[in-house]
Amino acid sequence: MEKDPLKYFPLLADLDEEELELVRKKLILRKFGRNSPIIFEDDVGNCLFIIKKGRVKISINAPDGGEAILAILGEGDFFGELSVIDGLARSASVTSIDGVELMMMNRNDFMELLEKVPKIAITLLKELAGRIRKSDSQISSLSLLDAKGRVAATLIRLAEDIGKVREGKVQVDELPLQRDLANIAGTSRETISRVIKRFEDEGHCLVDHNTLIFNDFENFKKTYS
Repeated sequence: MEKDPLKYFPLLADLDEEELELVRKKLILRKFGRNSPIIFEDDVGNCLFIIKKGRVKISINAPDGGEAILAILGEGDFFGELSVIDGLARSASVTSIDGVELMMMNRNDFMELLEKVPKIAITLLKELAGRIRKSDSQISSLSLLDAKGRVAATLIRLAEDIGKVREGKVQVDELPLQRDLANIAGTSRETISRVIKRFEDEGHCLVDHNTLIFNDFENFKKTYS
């Protein structure tokens, strides 16, 4: 029997067919083009989003008036859950990187589902705990590591969040712009370019047509984590 497509999304992976049908009835599909704003920091929000296709960046307004990128999310990830849970304003902005397809659910429907299908709440809590751990790690990296270490930590996080394994190697397709990588790592575009080139020279990775390929990802993590 063919696997229900909704079960490929981590938030819904543990649901049975009856529960998936309850979810399916509540979902609305929306598409956004490249570099399109999806939600804005401090806006009122009442929808949860699950990424069906494409990538988005999560960002906040920096004190200097610029943009501070918190994370890049890909297929299967979700966002907007905080405002849906507590009813407060959005804590960050979300912008598409590629053209994206999103499955949306409004707050009332989602809260009703949490009551009917407690497994979703458990999975949600586990995911939120994981995000807090990643956030703590990112703060530690920015505070304690030198520029090379911060770039390495950023690449490791990207690979773990949106990387795919092909022919035994971890790859990050359509590597984000150096400007965005610099933003995440708390450094400059020039430093990003220089450090990635050094990683290539050391044999850790290769950038081919904007795809980052790790020759031995586990060894890279061991070296720079």
